[in-house]
Amino acid sequence: MERQERREQILNILAAGIRKVLLNTVPKPEELQEIRMRLGQPLRVVRGKEEIVLRSGTEPYIVTKEELRETMDYISHYSLYAYENELRQGFVTVEGGHRVGVAGKVIMEKERVKNIQYISSLNIRVSHEVLGCADRLIPYIVANKQVCHTLIISPPCCGKTTLIRDLIRQISDGNEYVKGCSVGVVDERSELGGCYLGIAQNHLGTRTDVLDCCPKAEGMIMLIRSMSPQVIAVDEIGTVEDIHAIEYAMQCGCRMIASVHGLNMDEASNKPVLGDLIRRRMFQRYVVLGNEKGPGEILGIYDERGSVLCRNL
Repeated sequence: MERQERREQILNILAAGIRKVLLNTVPKPEELQEIRMRLGQPLRVVRGKEEIVLRSGTEPYIVTKEELRETMDYISHYSLYAYENELRQGFVTVEGGHRVGVAGKVIMEKERVKNIQYISSLNIRVSHEVLGCADRLIPYIVANKQVCHTLIISPPCCGKTTLIRDLIRQISDGNEYVKGCSVGVVDERSELGGCYLGIAQNHLGTRTDVLDCCPKAEGMIMLIRSMSPQVIAVDEIGTVEDIHAIEYAMQCGCRMIASVHGLNMDEASNKPVLGDLIRRRMFQRYVVLGNEKGPGEILGIYDERGSVLCRNL
């Protein structure tokens, strides 16, 4: 995606007052990671590791109820009802794959979230593709031209989603290390494909099928039954159902690319249910990420026994 295009996509969903202060204080808004709007609180943006409070003159710029409403009107094209299914998950994906997190009064129905009203906070996460960021990793997770079952272990904000996205693209298209494969992606939070109106906004390769806004466990089973994927990719596994679906997919002959929140191998091994898969050596590769030098830093790559294949790649 061109920078100018990303810039326009972000600016077009902002209330006029917020758009103006952003342009006056941030020379390249398309390079931001987040834009945080909280009712009655200073407008904040995140760039790299830095959080910046935006100002109007000498005073912090305070977000108003009208600006939150105006921004949501632009995001939803003046029809929040049309986005009810997304809002019940706490976010809306807009053109370009940018994700807008939403907080406010939660409306329940039959013990399930139905909608969010009286919106008090928005977090616009700017989608960034880094084509080629998986180049250095691919040789370590492929054996005999086939993808190894791979688990990426990472704390938040370390670039794991960006890394998985590029892995999907390369595995799907194929390269000198791996023959192009049919890849099924279960994109529960619309972060990998960044689908807008059902169309992926990010580059996921020519042999990739995406189930957008679908629960991971259910989606993996659906893909196996309907799309015959050779590789399945999911982000941020966690529930017992997720782990059981992964094991089922492996037993069906699908190669797995998955990620989980964690600091290191030991922490991942101590997680309920997932730890059992690790002890049984179901995954063939483990990739641990960090952020000391910036997002996407690979601290270590391990084989199924936990032996080190590479450090600080």
